[in-house]
Amino acid sequence: MERVVARSREPPGDDPVLTAVLARPDDIDGWRTVARRLAAGGVAGDTIVWQVGDTATDLLGGDVLPPGDAPMFTVPKEFLAVASRVICNRDAERFALLYTALTTLRTRPKLLDDPADPLVRRLYDLDKGVRRDVHKMRAFVRFRDVPDPEGERFAAWFEPEHHIVRLNAGFFARRFANMRWSILTPDECVHWDGELSFTPGATRADAPDGDALEETWRTYFASIFNPARLKVKAMTAEMPKKYWRNLPEASLVPGLIAGAAERTRMMIDAGDKAGMSNAAVQAGAGAWVRTGDGGPADALAELRDDAAQCKRCPLYGPATQTVFGEGPADAQLVFVGEQPGDNEDLAGRPFIGPAGQLFDRALAAAGIDRTRAYVTNAVKHFKFEQRGKRRIHSKPDTSEIDACRWWVDHERAAIRPAVTVALGATAARSLTGKAVTISRERGRPLTLADGSEAWITVHPSFLLRIEDKAAAALEFDRFVADLVAVRERLAALAGAG
Repeated sequence: MERVVARSREPPGDDPVLTAVLARPDDIDGWRTVARRLAAGGVAGDTIVWQVGDTATDLLGGDVLPPGDAPMFTVPKEFLAVASRVICNRDAERFALLYTALTTLRTRPKLLDDPADPLVRRLYDLDKGVRRDVHKMRAFVRFRDVPDPEGERFAAWFEPEHHIVRLNAGFFARRFANMRWSILTPDECVHWDGELSFTPGATRADAPDGDALEETWRTYFASIFNPARLKVKAMTAEMPKKYWRNLPEASLVPGLIAGAAERTRMMIDAGDKAGMSNAAVQAGAGAWVRTGDGGPADALAELRDDAAQCKRCPLYGPATQTVFGEGPADAQLVFVGEQPGDNEDLAGRPFIGPAGQLFDRALAAAGIDRTRAYVTNAVKHFKFEQRGKRRIHSKPDTSEIDACRWWVDHERAAIRPAVTVALGATAARSLTGKAVTISRERGRPLTLADGSEAWITVHPSFLLRIEDKAAAALEFDRFVADLVAVRERLAALAGAG
């Protein structure tokens, strides 16, 4: 039974010091219960000592607690979401930091909208650490068959950096709903047998060493390895060596790296230039999409979770969060923009700022239902220059576009749209892999590498920068005409199919 107890002890000064005892290191419900009560009663954060474990005895001096009927208050949903992850971090100060943020939100409800604030930056750093650990757990858990008199069962061993077992349990329950499984970790173990249960931590010796599935993992890993695109630093960043001992495919890595140069030479001799530039992306996209048990929707959901931890380029550092695409997984029309702006970065959704509002007007004028299209960006993090309190948009460079192209390729591989529209030169480069002159390619279909069709037009932000009203109106009409042509082309393709 979880419980949260607050008791006073002898104070060093005039204010009593409260000890708040939480049931578990990730006890977000317990923390919310006591934190809201203390905050409603005006208790200062520096008079609270946060502890974990069933160590509290009887309440001492319970009258120092605010009365249970103290007026409650609301906080933004975003804070609750961040808090549910931050509390899983191993940082000893996380409870106090969250309490400080909670009390600050009462007077500064837009606190989380200020990424330059030291407290907000600290919370977001803790949040990123947890989200990255969640991603690694999902990527590197390897189930092995274990003997069980009740039937087939699987177990895996994982060593998380943070207290993420319960936070991640729902993902594995959905992903492997038809399996009976256990994930063992040093802190806590989770089990699935139609419902989730948790037990105390285990040791590596409690986990199975291997089974017949390991050869399948090694075969799959070797088949998608492209030596011509090998970047050792990038690979080890995504697959840190500390995880290797639990990954069956890791035994192949040294040999694959050592033989990469020779295999690349063989590809060149064989004239496999397309394989050198595109094979890794195509093989990765196809394999990735096949992992979704529920089809494109599940694939997109998992891809979105993975993208939240993206560190493929330095833009993740100053940005508030990854802004992934949104829309139906069976969309026949995909729009690709440049990058999220200030509004999108804070809200975590694409095309909701001024350019997004103009985009919506143009779609309506062209007779296109945005809810039936998938909208995303070539670059998933907001690139900006800080000028005082303002964050000014900065155009992404080629390396950032190329780094983020992986996500766009995988989004499109999951959705398989009939038509993709590039909004601006950055999006066009992301789709085609080369610089594109909009005036030359605008208004006609192009064939992409996967055989689908692309159209190129301007980005809505271009229209916002036109100061002359007449010229702006003319360009808006041209933009709408492009969208009408796309709508008609999509209808023609559907009729031909």
